Amino acid sequence: MIKKFLEKNPFNLNINQKKKFLQTLIQLTKFHKKNCKNYSYILKNFSFKIKKKMRVEELPFLPSSLFKEIELYSIKKKNIFKTLKSSGTSSQNVSQIFLDKENAKAQTMVLSKLFKSVLGEKRLPMLIIDENPSNMNKKLFNAKMAAILGFSIFGYDHTYLLNQDGRIDYKKLNLFLDKYSNKKFIIFGFTSNIYQLLINKLIKKKINFNFKNSILIHGGGWKKMEDIKINNDKFKNLLLKKLGIKNVINYYGMVEQAGSIFLECNTCQFFKTSIFSDVVIRDEKLKKISEGKKKGLLQVLSILPTSYPGHSILTEDIGQYSKGRCQCGFEGKRFLVLGRSKKSEIRGCSDV
Repeated sequence: MIKKFLEKNPFNLNINQKKKFLQTLIQLTKFHKKNCKNYSYILKNFSFKIKKKMRVEELPFLPSSLFKEIELYSIKKKNIFKTLKSSGTSSQNVSQIFLDKENAKAQTMVLSKLFKSVLGEKRLPMLIIDENPSNMNKKLFNAKMAAILGFSIFGYDHTYLLNQDGRIDYKKLNLFLDKYSNKKFIIFGFTSNIYQLLINKLIKKKINFNFKNSILIHGGGWKKMEDIKINNDKFKNLLLKKLGIKNVINYYGMVEQAGSIFLECNTCQFFKTSIFSDVVIRDEKLKKISEGKKKGLLQVLSILPTSYPGHSILTEDIGQYSKGRCQCGFEGKRFLVLGRSKKSEIRGCSDV
């Protein structure tokens, strides 16, 4: 289904591409209605009818919390290849995302396509600000493991900052930097880990770590950053001031739509949609908000989820559209993520 999209520039959002995107979403809605009993029941319960011609905002959506409550898959149970789980404590319900081999492969291909547009085709040495996933619990393939393994395709000689005890392995770090600091290399990690380990702990050692040639890829973990009053601008200023890191790529994504992520524009610092994704922002009555200053709940759409009905999800995140065209020339939708909604539960479907 995504082959025709993979041949295109992921950020060339012309009218024809967006029409194909919408047509694919409508096809996915029909497919999941036919093949997922729980999804079909939800649409029937809300008297939702699929029309031949629909706008993006008219498509039904599921609240992200629903993936924590019921099993949603549109494939035969025997064909489930992998189950992704959102991160959470043992006392919390976690989202379960059921993938077949085809959907898992599509996630990897699209993630690669998106990042190659900014990293280039060549793989680079990679420092990962976490522990080796081979040391983690194999029975719990969660969002953290999925992200580390997914992003590892962009690098080689993967070096993990933390040892099995969760402490910084300074010996490994120094060996990595001695070998690669004079050339381009990748640093990958979750935002809060980057802050806690790189910005807070390393600088206290008063050792001259050379990160100036690095490309830092980070995402997630912003809830912890909000709690300590660190926003995106302050985070980037600290990276530059304390570590000399100026090439930073921030991304927004979730386990419910793994692979289909949004990259931050270096010019305006808004997240960009791609030919694989779109967003709708909704008010407190779940009506679509037009582009402007008003804030609302983010609905994220993706053509990737084929093994489960995750192609249209209402998140618990608050978003805001950009205004006008970016100076970089990008013509698609751009948006900010401003934090989490204070309302704990959101009901589903588009016409609630």
